[in-house]
Amino acid sequence: MPIHGVAPSAKPSHPPHFDLESVIRPNILALHPYRCARDDYQSGILLDANENALGPAIPQAALDREDIELDLHRYPDPAQIDIKSRIAKLRNLPGWEYVFLGVGSDEVLDLLMRVCCTPAKDKVLTTPPTYGMYAVCGQVNDVALVKVPLVVEGGAFQLDLPKMKTALESDPSIKMVFLCSPGNPTGTLIPLPDIRDILELPAFHGIVVVDEAYIDFAGEDASASSLVEKYANLCVMQTLSKSFGLAAIRLGIALAQPPLIQVLSNTKAPYNIGTPSAHLALSALSDEALDLMRQKVATLVASRTQLLEELKELAPLGLAPAIGGNHANFLLVRVLTRGTGKPDSPRAQKIYTHMAEKEGVVVRYRGNEFGCEGCLRITIGSEGENKSLVQRLRQTMAEI
Repeated sequence: MPIHGVAPSAKPSHPPHFDLESVIRPNILALHPYRCARDDYQSGILLDANENALGPAIPQAALDREDIELDLHRYPDPAQIDIKSRIAKLRNLPGWEYVFLGVGSDEVLDLLMRVCCTPAKDKVLTTPPTYGMYAVCGQVNDVALVKVPLVVEGGAFQLDLPKMKTALESDPSIKMVFLCSPGNPTGTLIPLPDIRDILELPAFHGIVVVDEAYIDFAGEDASASSLVEKYANLCVMQTLSKSFGLAAIRLGIALAQPPLIQVLSNTKAPYNIGTPSAHLALSALSDEALDLMRQKVATLVASRTQLLEELKELAPLGLAPAIGGNHANFLLVRVLTRGTGKPDSPRAQKIYTHMAEKEGVVVRYRGNEFGCEGCLRITIGSEGENKSLVQRLRQTMAEI
């Protein structure tokens, strides 16, 4: 059954063992998407969408302060081609047809799972420790998780490729693989050759999803988006929340070949990206704003290096060197029992609580995750915030 909205192609997809139409649920393939008014016309005397023609119920003075005209009484552009085109250019993809926009990466994640996985039948593979929403989304959609833990010895946090391949070869009900790179909470980048290994596995006929929320902190040529043009079974998720500093506008991104993008577009809610969010996203993707983003990323990466060194000074108090790859805008550090050198999750949790409630510095306790015993995850802050962190962490660890 063809995908609605996608013209037949004479060009074979790669890898040869992958057929997108066999992965997507039949009811999704048969879906004719809801067609909203703005799909047809976006200018003129608009009397088609039951909008409030008198404008938003906000005092004009408040709107004038913004010095922008957002037409808040009109539904937003459902396609957002300008934003998609700028993202495609940024990530070196042929065009906007390779880009899908969601309300945060979590909407993209949920849509992917819904279009590919039949509830109570299909499964997804995850590699703990990893982003917690994969499990939450699986439970919501009644999709079981197959867990193949990362290799955690020595803080490596890399894929266990032999075990992953065994799992994928032995269970055809696995429709998706979720890889977080750089990982959360590990901060470790997955090498592109390892991702290719899974994409090329003949026995796996599903989709590999690479979640790259932190990719801009990992250096040049780190993104799996460079593989999208070649591999029809790849979807790369990104976001404007981290490197762009736009967590509040909730704009997530999927990068994939046009057929999969079309399936997501057919399935999404109408007008899912609001006009204020779209306006800010478009501004953030201008050449000037991209230069500023890169400057801020460089500053945070330099601060990450400096914080790594400063935290080493707390070793006598029982703070081990950071583990993982340190490729994101955070560090994963392990709290030890003083005198024994063993990971100490209860102590780490006490330090976390004391820091938040008594010192006004909030980090994240991750000691309950696989391979992260005794761990705290610390986001890189401003110069002043990092100094306060080190000072108050030193004081707290001396007391606890």
